[in-house]
Amino acid sequence: MTVAVVGAGSWGTTLAHLLAQEHRVVLWCRSAERAEEIRRHRTNSTFLPGIRLHERIVPTTDPADLAAAELTLLAIPTQHLRSAIQQYRLRFPLPVVNVAKGIEQGTCLRVSELLRELLDVSAQEYAILSGPSHAEEVIRELPTAVVVASESAELARAVQELLTRPSFRVYTSGDVVGVELGGALKNVIAIAAGIADGLGFGDNTKAALITRGLAEIQRLGIAYGAEPQTFAGLSGLGDLVATCMSRYSRNRAVGERLARGEPLERILASTPMVAEGVPTTRSAYELSRRAAVEMPIVEQVHAILFERKDPKAALQELLLRSAKPEYWWEVPQALLTADERRQPRPAH
Repeated sequence: MTVAVVGAGSWGTTLAHLLAQEHRVVLWCRSAERAEEIRRHRTNSTFLPGIRLHERIVPTTDPADLAAAELTLLAIPTQHLRSAIQQYRLRFPLPVVNVAKGIEQGTCLRVSELLRELLDVSAQEYAILSGPSHAEEVIRELPTAVVVASESAELARAVQELLTRPSFRVYTSGDVVGVELGGALKNVIAIAAGIADGLGFGDNTKAALITRGLAEIQRLGIAYGAEPQTFAGLSGLGDLVATCMSRYSRNRAVGERLARGEPLERILASTPMVAEGVPTTRSAYELSRRAAVEMPIVEQVHAILFERKDPKAALQELLLRSAKPEYWWEVPQALLTADERRQPRPAH
């Protein structure tokens, strides 16, 4: 089988390496220099230093070389996807499995919606792979579990069979909306967790941010049609914990550096890696306003990133919010505030 992988960052290259153990992989690179490095030296030193890549990976910069593939893994960061498709006239074989996490800034489109708009990719031809899966650990074959979601159960099972390895376990789901939103929004909460680290707070603070952040993600997901239980799974709680705790997390690192006083522009310019949580914060904030969903952590991260709010003041404001029940949907209606009554309730 020939598989196309579109995007040669850390995650795209890692998945290409994993697939090349059993299949021929055509890896599309935007950079001619990166393609040549992979071809000649079997390395991607920018994103995966010290790793030797599989010989069956065929790097290319020509989108026409993707045509022979039977399936595509799309690993272009969400904020660059529209411009890459338009600039390079990217066309790739269907079905397509998106492995990037994020919501397009400005349009607030998820990747499934973006591909439908740009390339008329149907729901039956689309899947999303997500979960706690740092490329640096996957390529070293450290045990990892992820989830693939599609409205086509057949496609989800096919991707599961394609990617499953002894160290890489793949589960299936039918909740595309929930898996897309969980994978995107956890990056916003990870910035908040990094801010807490940078301010010198402890485990109690981070546990509170993770737990209440998950509640915010679930509220927004339900409002847009996701299944509540999805957020207790790998693309929700699992990915959130990994991203908020890990030394590999770019988004957590952004928050930590912000709390120590570095300007956002300098932080983003200092690395070739994409911190998807920064633009996704704008999208999450806008989606919460459209759906009238309360997301106080997202609001404060938005204020820190884009309104230059002091991180300590933002945390203080979170702590001084009015007292509330933890699970407001289990409280009698008469005891809820007007805002709480308007929040979407999970299905039982």
